[in-house]
Amino acid sequence: MSIVSSIAAPLVPPPDDVTIPEFFLDGKRRHPTEPMVDREIPSLIEENTGRRIFLGEVSLPGMRTRTDHLARSLKQRWDIRDGDIVSLITPNHVDYPVCIWAVHRLRGVVAATSPTLTKDELVFTLNISKPKLIICHVDNLEVTVRAAAAIGFIEKNIIVLDGEKKSDSGTHKAVDGLVKEGGRLPGVHVQPLKPGEAKSKLAFLCFSSGTTGKPKGVCISHYNLICNVLQVATFKRVNEDYTTYDRRRHRPGDVCSGGESVIMPNSVSYLNRNAVLPLYHIYGLVVNLHFIIYAKMTLVVSQKFDFLKMLQSIKEYRMTHLMIVPPQAVLLCKHPAAANADLSSVRYCMVAGAPVTAELVKQLVERLPGVELGQGYGMTESCAAVSMWPVTQRVGTLGSGGQLVSGTFAKVIKTDGTLAKVGEKGELWIKGGQVSPGYYMDEEATREMFVDGWLRTGDEVMFQPNGDLFIVDRIKELIKVKGNQVAPAELEGHLLEHPDVADAGVIGVQDDYSGEVPLAYIVLQPDLAQLVKADQKRAAQAKEALFTHVSTTKSKHKWLTGGIEFIDVLPKSPSGKILRRVLREMAAVKTSPVSAKL
Repeated sequence: MSIVSSIAAPLVPPPDDVTIPEFFLDGKRRHPTEPMVDREIPSLIEENTGRRIFLGEVSLPGMRTRTDHLARSLKQRWDIRDGDIVSLITPNHVDYPVCIWAVHRLRGVVAATSPTLTKDELVFTLNISKPKLIICHVDNLEVTVRAAAAIGFIEKNIIVLDGEKKSDSGTHKAVDGLVKEGGRLPGVHVQPLKPGEAKSKLAFLCFSSGTTGKPKGVCISHYNLICNVLQVATFKRVNEDYTTYDRRRHRPGDVCSGGESVIMPNSVSYLNRNAVLPLYHIYGLVVNLHFIIYAKMTLVVSQKFDFLKMLQSIKEYRMTHLMIVPPQAVLLCKHPAAANADLSSVRYCMVAGAPVTAELVKQLVERLPGVELGQGYGMTESCAAVSMWPVTQRVGTLGSGGQLVSGTFAKVIKTDGTLAKVGEKGELWIKGGQVSPGYYMDEEATREMFVDGWLRTGDEVMFQPNGDLFIVDRIKELIKVKGNQVAPAELEGHLLEHPDVADAGVIGVQDDYSGEVPLAYIVLQPDLAQLVKADQKRAAQAKEALFTHVSTTKSKHKWLTGGIEFIDVLPKSPSGKILRRVLREMAAVKTSPVSAKL
């Protein structure tokens, strides 16, 4: 095996001289995969109110109208222009795409930022993006203001979603008010892109930890996102009469799910923990928003995830497509309410964001009999989709991440630097129009990850003869918790700041609900280590203190929910690197059925 290319239909070249709103809203450079419909279909439905929002200008709430009016206000008040960065810090919201596209109208860049970040984490990302303006949700205003103050950001340059909000420095303008204001302002004009310019014109900064260390800003160009949407549309044969209409996988007017993270009240069971499919995540941003809009489907926007509400909405809105992450898959399989829920409208279910086991897929098939179901694989650096299961398979090959989407090339490099054959393991390298230009303001990390047009994924994989891609293990050290990347080095550095800790090593351990969770191996300071060995109560107190040390300063997905284990010495290589393989073997022994009986 040398270079592997997608066996799906070839990709008709995407346009390289238009921006995202020009392509999706204005219909510039139409593509053969785009469905043509003779009726206007709502692009978004607000879950809690049922309000329908249309793409065009047929009605005043039309997204194109709101986008243009907001762009006028952003230009008038903050002079947002080519290359300026606007941080968007909010949970899912029907105005999320409006904010994105308004910034893009002005050739600005959106830094899609998690609203779950703590103040210190937000400071770190703001120092990367150095935004000219911040748009946040009212619920995130307090932490945003504190983080902004820490970097000397002017507070009046923070605006909010869902109503004006007063603070010590005055009133923060609301997006709704700015949209109304923009309706009275003159239109904005920017120079059209030159041929090829969309490939270098940045649209987003999406934060990822890359291979190691703290988050990096992944550069996503207008071309990257447009290309990936068209790759997915081509692969899924959108707008093709490849079978009878009622059997086509994606049809105009299909209704799709969308979720956001929240802790459910009074939850005591792992079945009721939070799940996540946020629009700031590359999966949500590309597949669950832009692809759905492009395919003339409808997204039900859930600002906060509640599984029982999700089941109710599936019935109420007759959802046909579920785009979910592994935690939601677990709930569908194991929550008692799912057994009696009306899921009869569902025809399609894709699980992505993190790998799921073949066993869980089997359970999903039992819960959703007759539904087209499978997995997708991708990463932030690939602007989402690398592989999905094809339309020729009702259920994707169990355990597989699917097959390469159209216009994607891959090679598998073994540890000795040679190309792997079919069935052999190695690191996956990919190439295609969806691959990011690199990391924002980080040339060293870019050189390491992006080599001669190829993206080094850091994932150990193997291909089967039919083109199925199996993710065997991650070469890189990242832990993936509910689709969120957690860098062990970040947690290890933080643990080493605690006075009780002499050394620390963090690994990910498997969890049915979260995919993986962090487990810490701690070498205590000598005096405390002796006390802990002699006193179980003292050991429990020490673990609680270390857990709190992390949970009070880090986002929830970084908490040490996999546990804390005390160890005399960390296994390390002669060069000083932690041997995580040994730690994983220790963790496997501890959780094995045999050891549990001892």
